[in-house]
Amino acid sequence: MDLILWRHAEADDTSPDITRALTANGKKQAAAMGEWLRQHMPPDTRIIVSPATRTQQTALALGMDFTTVDALAPGAAPHDVLHAAGWPKAQGAVLVVGHQPSLGMAAALAMSGKIQYWCVKKGNIWWLSNRQRAHEDQTILRAVISPDHL
Repeated sequence: MDLILWRHAEADDTSPDITRALTANGKKQAAAMGEWLRQHMPPDTRIIVSPATRTQQTALALGMDFTTVDALAPGAAPHDVLHAAGWPKAQGAVLVVGHQPSLGMAAALAMSGKIQYWCVKKGNIWWLSNRQRAHEDQTILRAVISPDHL
């Protein structure tokens, strides 16, 4: 399985939190990362997105169909993020568009088996893979990419 964690791009600092929209810079970040993802992620990737405005806008930059999952809303527990994605047993690839600290904690849990506060910067993706070798589950960090470097 491939798990791609995409933190929403830069958003306005307004309230209520759920309706915060992307800034002009955030729209550029989302467009750059969306273009890169369209070129690199498997064509059958399942895309799941938090209901927050900023994640919806980030996902729209892909120009692909996605499913809104309430369990990915701001404050989601890392176990809920991984469960929504089907990690580590789902087939194929899943792209999760969500929030910090949920995504960082989900990455830490997937990589180390422990919940830790790892930082996923705004607009960045973390791409993890799971495989079995010699009857052992292995998690591989395939990529960490910032839209500022694309």
